[in-house]
Amino acid sequence: MGNRVKIAKSAYCGRFAPSPTGPLHFGSLVAAVGSYLDAKFNDGQWIVRIEDLDRQREIKGAASRILHTLEALGMEWDGQVVYQSQRLTYYQAALDELNQRDLIYPCVCSRKEIADSSIVGINGPIYPGTCGEGPMFVKDAHALRVRTHHKPIVFKDFLRGLCMQNLKQEIGDFILRRADGFFSYQLAVVVDDAQQGITHVVRGADLLDSTPRQIFLQQLLGYDTPYYMHLPVVINSVGEKLSKQTRAPAIELSCALMYLVQAIRFLGQNPPAEIVQGDIASFWQWAKKNWRIQQIPRDSARGINSCA
Repeated sequence: MGNRVKIAKSAYCGRFAPSPTGPLHFGSLVAAVGSYLDAKFNDGQWIVRIEDLDRQREIKGAASRILHTLEALGMEWDGQVVYQSQRLTYYQAALDELNQRDLIYPCVCSRKEIADSSIVGINGPIYPGTCGEGPMFVKDAHALRVRTHHKPIVFKDFLRGLCMQNLKQEIGDFILRRADGFFSYQLAVVVDDAQQGITHVVRGADLLDSTPRQIFLQQLLGYDTPYYMHLPVVINSVGEKLSKQTRAPAIELSCALMYLVQAIRFLGQNPPAEIVQGDIASFWQWAKKNWRIQQIPRDSARGINSCA
């Protein structure tokens, strides 16, 4: 086995869950490749889920374009693609359960009110709990927040080791359903991961701070907690996360193999020089056999932006 760390067969189910707010770019490709290789190296399943809850931010045709890009890159997923927009009843059922146990409450505070009465935490203003003691039912449009506590949420990340967060102090009671009726990412991803049987979550380190909130909800809802591995984030020339918001260019399929090679190199893997002269099939054959999580760097770094 050498320095390979392999998980028991048939024990692994991973996923890639992009938002259809634009085409696949190099930053999201790194996350896709990392999750795909970790699943395939461990003889596991790899599921694709389209996180299209916020229809206001969705770009028409982006979901199909992302799926087409994954196919062109030779990344084969297991089962049917799941769309969060088709799963609203499951999220509502989870909210109903939490409501019955008095674990959530309505909040009518505006962003300005929260900013004026809060201290700033790792993800912005920490909600001070203003509405936490109010009536359970209100007539005005309102968000729904979950009651947090001071007991630290502790988990082990495969790359970063032991992580800990006090939700009450560092985040505050957080939103599960927005005032406009949209379910939050935190709730939806927890319900989806549980119902899809996800055992391993491999994603970008920009989501590391969300993990304690998700584990907290898993505990409240009686779900199993997956294993987590947060990959380094690709940044641009000015130190910003490579994303659709920072105008990251789309993957150019005419350079598909080059992008794949750059992605695994970004993840610390060392493919042979001749691999760039081959094809996508031979690339994956080598990559699936030679995946080494011990070589993945922890820190974010610059990546490529084009075929140049």
